[in-house]
Amino acid sequence: MSTAAFWGAIETGLLYGFLSLGVYLSFRILKFPDLTVDGSFPLGAAVAATLISAGLSPWLATGGALIAGSLAGLCTAVLSVYLNILNLLASILTMIALYSINLRIMGRPNLPLLNQPTVFDGLAILPSWAILLLALLAVKVAVDAFLTSDLGLAMRATGLNPVMANAQGVYTNNLILLGMALSNALAALSGAVFAQINGFADVTLGVGTVVAGLATVILGEAIFPNHTVRWATFAVIAGSILYRLAIALALNADFLGFRAQDLNLVTAILVVIALVLPNSKISTQRLLKR
Repeated sequence: MSTAAFWGAIETGLLYGFLSLGVYLSFRILKFPDLTVDGSFPLGAAVAATLISAGLSPWLATGGALIAGSLAGLCTAVLSVYLNILNLLASILTMIALYSINLRIMGRPNLPLLNQPTVFDGLAILPSWAILLLALLAVKVAVDAFLTSDLGLAMRATGLNPVMANAQGVYTNNLILLGMALSNALAALSGAVFAQINGFADVTLGVGTVVAGLATVILGEAIFPNHTVRWATFAVIAGSILYRLAIALALNADFLGFRAQDLNLVTAILVVIALVLPNSKISTQRLLKR
């Protein structure tokens, strides 16, 4: 793998780290199988690109993407909590609706950002991967602080045992709404940053993002078994970087024979490995005990 491909994989892993933290909040904290991120990721890209093209500050455009993503997560939560629609089905419905909404926002399937200002322009003294790393660490610290606060502990209790949490006076419905809003806001933030780094927003950007996000969470947990929230969020970020490095290595290794069109195949293989790895560790430990 070339040096350019290596640093490109690091940058992509950091970029999708925001998405992975969002997936961690929904899948691991709330135990909510959420496919909304397949729509909220391109939603963030669409909103940021449209607002920047209209002459708005890229910082305000990124903030607008965060708000749009949180609204998408709220929509899914409302369908599930108040209309009693199955979690997975509610997220699928929102994801499908977001495809049309993203087209409406951009006015076309693809919106370029050539020669447009971005949030990276004022920080040109640092390489883009370093800026992403600092921003991702700041978000990680914020997520850690939230999850270890009283409100965050109540949200974690909601995910573990909503009946017991409700019996203890926790407003579980409100916490599901909040958690889903935060999760998809992070996914939209990832999409907004993607559009500004790569110079375009496309309505198909979200295809497979939930699978990639879940794969990074599983891979990080398999390699870095966690016992605390701070370690868990670190594992998620590390998993995102390792996942992108593994894909880059597989696609650049000539002896494996993979090509660019095999990306989904490589993703599926990595997810299978990530799922099998923890079980193989448990089986090995049991055999050693015997």
